[in-house]
Amino acid sequence: MPIFKRRSISSLGQKKKDMPEGLWHKCPECSAMIHEVDMKQRFRVCQNCDHHFTMTSEERIEMIVDPGSFEEIDSKIESVDALGFNDYPKKIKGYQEKTGLKDAVVCGRATIVGNEVTLSVMDFRFLGASMGSVVGEKITRAIELATEEKRGVVVVCASGGARMHEGILSLMQMAKTSGALARHAAAGLPYIPILTHPTTGGVTASFATLGDVIIAEPKCMIGFAGPRVVKETTHQDLPKGFQTAEFMMEHGLVDLIVPRADLRDRLGRLLKFMLPRYRKSAA
Repeated sequence: MPIFKRRSISSLGQKKKDMPEGLWHKCPECSAMIHEVDMKQRFRVCQNCDHHFTMTSEERIEMIVDPGSFEEIDSKIESVDALGFNDYPKKIKGYQEKTGLKDAVVCGRATIVGNEVTLSVMDFRFLGASMGSVVGEKITRAIELATEEKRGVVVVCASGGARMHEGILSLMQMAKTSGALARHAAAGLPYIPILTHPTTGGVTASFATLGDVIIAEPKCMIGFAGPRVVKETTHQDLPKGFQTAEFMMEHGLVDLIVPRADLRDRLGRLLKFMLPRYRKSAA
């Protein structure tokens, strides 16, 4: 008779409950498993390969601004179904409940290393951060407020493009935001967009690429149409790394590629240099 007897699976008792969701994250680049605590401490950047995970608008605001300095503006503006698009109000309501946001951008006053700015942060969780009338209106108001109060403007861009549910009303936001930025520049004030993954469509074709200094996160996708659409339209093979931040910097669209851990400090230095100089020239 054997001394040890192998236990059956059924003798192990009740199956343990599954691990709580959101506790571990698998890096899509290197497949490393990263604990949520480590993710928060490293601004959601993989410790093995430096892959930059998606961040919420709340996380980005906390990462960029001086503690306690953010004051939200226009927080109650909501989209309306002006064109009668099928199930659009239901979609908006669902994303509001899921994200806790009214729409795909959060705007407000803030200071970054003591420099006064208005900050707009797009949130990809809300309908792919598509730019509808509310997104365009809120960003425009933030720019106009910065012009009035002699502040710099910082916009964290992330978008799948114009919001198809609003048709021409969405496309109009490209001109509206660009016009507000032109008046801001005429007042001698700086504008810095931060391009994150992905920044595409009408956002790329308007305020995302109109900055005095254009910053991008490492390896983020930047473009107007997606690579598949571009390839099918041009009938040509695309260059290696096409539409990445590194490719765009090499070809002159992006000025700086800044990892998240260095972003606040880099913004502070840029604004410290630009704001006094612009104010002096405006006077």
